[in-house]
Amino acid sequence: MLLSDFDFELPEELIAIRPASPRSSARLLMARGDKIDDRLVSDLPKFLKPGDRLVLNDTKVLPVRMSGVRNRSFDGNKIASANIEVTLLTKKKQRTWGALIKPLRRIKLGEKIIFDKSFHAKLIDKTDGQAVLQFNIEGTEFMKRLENLGIMPLPPYIASKRPADERDNVDYQSVFARNSGSVAAPTASLHFDHDLLAEIDKIGVETSFVTLHVGAGTFMPVKDEDIKNHKMHSEFGHISQEVADEIKKTQKNGGRIIPVGTTALRLLETAAQSDGTLSEWYGETDIFIYPGYKFKVADGLMTNFHLPKSTLIMLVSALMGKETIETIYNHAIEHRYNFFSYGDSSLLFP
Repeated sequence: MLLSDFDFELPEELIAIRPASPRSSARLLMARGDKIDDRLVSDLPKFLKPGDRLVLNDTKVLPVRMSGVRNRSFDGNKIASANIEVTLLTKKKQRTWGALIKPLRRIKLGEKIIFDKSFHAKLIDKTDGQAVLQFNIEGTEFMKRLENLGIMPLPPYIASKRPADERDNVDYQSVFARNSGSVAAPTASLHFDHDLLAEIDKIGVETSFVTLHVGAGTFMPVKDEDIKNHKMHSEFGHISQEVADEIKKTQKNGGRIIPVGTTALRLLETAAQSDGTLSEWYGETDIFIYPGYKFKVADGLMTNFHLPKSTLIMLVSALMGKETIETIYNHAIEHRYNFFSYGDSSLLFP
């Protein structure tokens, strides 16, 4: 299939730059095949059955965007300073992170970026527009500095319109986030508040938690017109044996497995055997799901609305069928649903 097959026109005003408040007041497009119902996320329990199981991603977003200063001496005692913005991408080893630096041209190998008087990083490599930084501290102390100095790494389509602020520290984190490691949020999870989770539990729907740390690669565009040539980014995930057993029990009893978000779905499909069985799993996944893929675990999916020509629009097309997704997205645009990370959501059953 061709990349252009997954393109569509999206009015810019439908790109949400703030989420709905309260969380569960966002709109929910319910689709069973091509049958569509316009509801709210708070209506989600009405479309679930006792014995169903929601699988949620409990990763926690790190505030990995920081501002620092590069100082450079010249002509003896003179100092030339430059403001530097750093966004951490992936931890490589102790004290060492891959990062984006703006402007990268303003810093040389071996120079330091100073974030405060006792927290700095040295540039030890830069290749293809990305950098490798070595920090002077690690572990708990490093995480404390991130929490104090960092801000949320909002997606490019939001960050280009406004800076991150204090509200994003809450808004861009799910209420059940607990395992730190992501540089982007699993955004379908952002719609859940404690009241909605309690209502879901009350009707006999089970919940399980898996962890997939979302990397910055989730925003990388597909460049090759032949989508089969696209190389997916790799992300770390973990499914416990307890969760694997819970899913097996639900399947045995005839309940549906419904991942919340494409991250949870991709992790389940990576870990599953060909017959859909699961056991404890951890490691890196670079699974690329596009039309023609045969799902092994997921019976449905709750997910936000995705970018044109993205791997995620390809994933939902694989689940629902390309023509059905075109119908759903045309409906969402016509009825003014909000798109992307802070946008509205959908509940999809093939």
